[in-house]
Amino acid sequence: MEYRLLGRSGLKISTLTLGTMTFGGQGAFAKTGNTDVAGARRQIDMCLEAGVNSIDTADIYSAGLCEEIVGEALAGGRREKMILATKVRFPTGTKGPNERGLSRHHIVRACEASLKRLRTDHIDLYWCHEWDGLTPVEETLAAFDDLTRAGKIGYVGVSNFSGWHVMKMIAAAEREGLIRPVGQQIHYTLQAREAENELLPIGVDQGVGTVVWSPLAGGLLSGKYRRGKPEPEGTRKAANWDEPPVRDVEALYDIIETLVRISETRGDATPAQLALAWLLTRPSISSLVIGARTDAQLEDNLKAAEITLTADDIAQLETVSRPPLLYPYWHQKSTASDRLSPADLALIAPHLD
Repeated sequence: MEYRLLGRSGLKISTLTLGTMTFGGQGAFAKTGNTDVAGARRQIDMCLEAGVNSIDTADIYSAGLCEEIVGEALAGGRREKMILATKVRFPTGTKGPNERGLSRHHIVRACEASLKRLRTDHIDLYWCHEWDGLTPVEETLAAFDDLTRAGKIGYVGVSNFSGWHVMKMIAAAEREGLIRPVGQQIHYTLQAREAENELLPIGVDQGVGTVVWSPLAGGLLSGKYRRGKPEPEGTRKAANWDEPPVRDVEALYDIIETLVRISETRGDATPAQLALAWLLTRPSISSLVIGARTDAQLEDNLKAAEITLTADDIAQLETVSRPPLLYPYWHQKSTASDRLSPADLALIAPHLD
């Protein structure tokens, strides 16, 4: 297992993180899985054995039950071996007008509730789960700053922010002398490469480590879905889980067929492992959040940390999945390629070949 720094922090995080959205199975999250405490302990132990040192959850997952399962499963010495991350933004339980968002009111109350459910006195990495356009970012950062000084959280990150949202928060943190986000948790896969336009360059330029959620596109890139064949049963897609959106089904199947072809040629890697290994070659990536309904799925995903892609593997995956440059990037490619920074090249470099 490789360990990478999370952004400009000194925190080293394993390139694979255990995702726990499948824990609990309450409400809409039943579509993703229903792992109980015994199953959670088993998966955590599998990850520890593989060298994983990070676990990711959220207060909204199964209305808090997921955090409770994580807290119970981490007992017995596991907590000290894991970087524990959870998230704040959405309502959990109470549905009042102030029980959502990134206000000081909601952040402080949500943090205390998460600490109780997780059976811990501190959260190592606290994520803003989503943008809040109504709360001043200074208020949000000041609340996180106070929680850090109180020893209740260690680091802060943002999730599902646009490029200008991330930069607005970074600018406010630096201007006001408040805690600065060290990471961004985003959706990014071979079939959804929008993050390359702004978010990955920001990661490179601003020292914000990128953690990827749903790196197999909800299982679409696992190799189970094939063109012209019935959809497999017992999957998120079969349960009408609608993340991530697929805007070009035929392009998706082209990517899947390429993964399958490379897998068959190599003979030492599954399509899912190849899709994960490709992400680990991308700029600013610190870790991939892998979750699994079954132990067999988790075992397969964990082996992705051992896969090294060849130049030909990467070329094939780039050919089938690389989107065209949007404006102003196509213009920069043709007129400014003599003076591009590492952050610029995070997007444009592959198009210069």
